[in-house]
Amino acid sequence: MNAFTIKDLENLSGIKAHTIRIWEQRYNFLKPQRTTTNIRYYSNEELKTILNIALLNKYGYKISHIDKMQPQEIKERILSFGDVKIVQERIINELVQEMADLNIDSFEKILSQYIAEKGIERTVVQIIFPFLEKIGILWQTGHINPVQEHLVTNIIRQKLIVGIETTVSTVKIDKTFLLFLPESEHHELGLLFMYYLLKSRGARTIYLGANVPMKDMEYIINYKKPDVVFTHLTATAAHFNFEKFLANIQQRFGNTPTLISGYLTQQYKKKTPENVYFKRSLSEVMEYLFTL
Repeated sequence: MNAFTIKDLENLSGIKAHTIRIWEQRYNFLKPQRTTTNIRYYSNEELKTILNIALLNKYGYKISHIDKMQPQEIKERILSFGDVKIVQERIINELVQEMADLNIDSFEKILSQYIAEKGIERTVVQIIFPFLEKIGILWQTGHINPVQEHLVTNIIRQKLIVGIETTVSTVKIDKTFLLFLPESEHHELGLLFMYYLLKSRGARTIYLGANVPMKDMEYIINYKKPDVVFTHLTATAAHFNFEKFLANIQQRFGNTPTLISGYLTQQYKKKTPENVYFKRSLSEVMEYLFTL
């Protein structure tokens, strides 16, 4: 069982910690335990409860009404929502719940069903990326077990690889993209999704994967002469120096345009080197692809 803090519940549910405390005092659906130092902590079951209640409350149900519902009624009300956006939020919450309980078969079944109905691209944009953003908060604070992280990311990775292998494009883009992650960066999901997007749009793609030394990048750029280099930075090691990385790109990649997306681009405020371009969000990446 995981022990979630009230801040974790706030981040995952969107309900302010102050509001959660008020709900605890007035209603019966949350009963946190306390540490020896009197700090609240919450179980997997309470995480599921707050996610379901937050969703009902967000879309019109009063807390006083929800408090009188049985758990089965809460589930039925949530399943009755037909709005596309609400359905997506429900599925993301279900993935969080299955991950917390290590129900890997159920986790994969939810993803597979959505892919069968909507396709891999919509699944990534509408479900997987929001899910990763949501649980990424917990990875940073250490409340998700690394085993949970590895299990769910490996399932998502497998789905992306199947999508890459099976996609066929009826158009061709006369450009070659070189995709890589630098040394100390091993989180491939963003890069794999870019691989899928480029292949589905008919672009030639060279995929080098994770942990590629810059001297190797310099060699293959000189040899293959790609039109564009792309990398996505998710969770680099503590010793990773982003400014040095940018200088290395300028020195080794020549005039080859380099696109960088990911968390570090959102924090960097200095001027970027010539031919280096930041894509600070998924929407900016998608907008770029539409221009190809």
